Amino acid sequence: MEPRTTHLIFTSTKLEKKLIICLLFFILATTAEATEYTVSPFPSDQSGASINGEEVIELKDFTVYWQFLLWLALMHVLSIIDILLNPAKLIFAILGFRIVDGVNVLDNPARDSIYAYIKANPGVCFSDIAKSMGLNRGTVKYHIQILETQKKIDVYKDSGKIRYFQNNSMYGEREKKVLVASQSITNQRIISEILNGKCNTNLDLAREIGVSRGTISWYMKNLKEIGLIKEAKRGRNIIYKINISYKNLVERYR
Repeated sequence: MEPRTTHLIFTSTKLEKKLIICLLFFILATTAEATEYTVSPFPSDQSGASINGEEVIELKDFTVYWQFLLWLALMHVLSIIDILLNPAKLIFAILGFRIVDGVNVLDNPARDSIYAYIKANPGVCFSDIAKSMGLNRGTVKYHIQILETQKKIDVYKDSGKIRYFQNNSMYGEREKKVLVASQSITNQRIISEILNGKCNTNLDLAREIGVSRGTISWYMKNLKEIGLIKEAKRGRNIIYKINISYKNLVERYR
């Protein structure tokens, strides 16, 4: 369940693989030595007959068989040692549970659905996941923690609010800022109006969007803090414009 536990499992698995390789090499080497022979014409059709009068004793080679049994026994012992050295694994094995790792992390249907939702909605917050998927917050929190532990998702903090992204280096820091800002409908309207060139002052934006000037000022403050919006004074008015560094990203995700 925890990273440390998973690491122990992987370490013991690697050791087991190395031992298997060594044993296979040993079996092949000793078998080749034990079965070494020279081909020469046999003067008689009688099985087991002496060639030069020497005593002939028939032997059966059980080398491969007993080495195979030894290998099976050793693997069994290693698996027992692995469990005994890992109390968490022993407890979960007794209770019928299995430890989640990077291989089976998405085997759980609910967890897989949460992961798919985060992929489809980059920058989504915890409450939106629970509400949109109809899951209780405890269930969502549990699966989110596992996805984060197994590095399937990336956690992004935005003004004290936690946002989630797929962890595949797909989104850079600037893209995350734009995507998070786009989660707000009011932010979307403000950015869209400025991009279209229709409104670029506090008063015009308030009238067009249908909110108070104080509301526009509050949203503008946040957009300026993350660097998406710049302002310039023109006479007695303050003119807003999209930061040129973010313009392409804003147009892509608008």
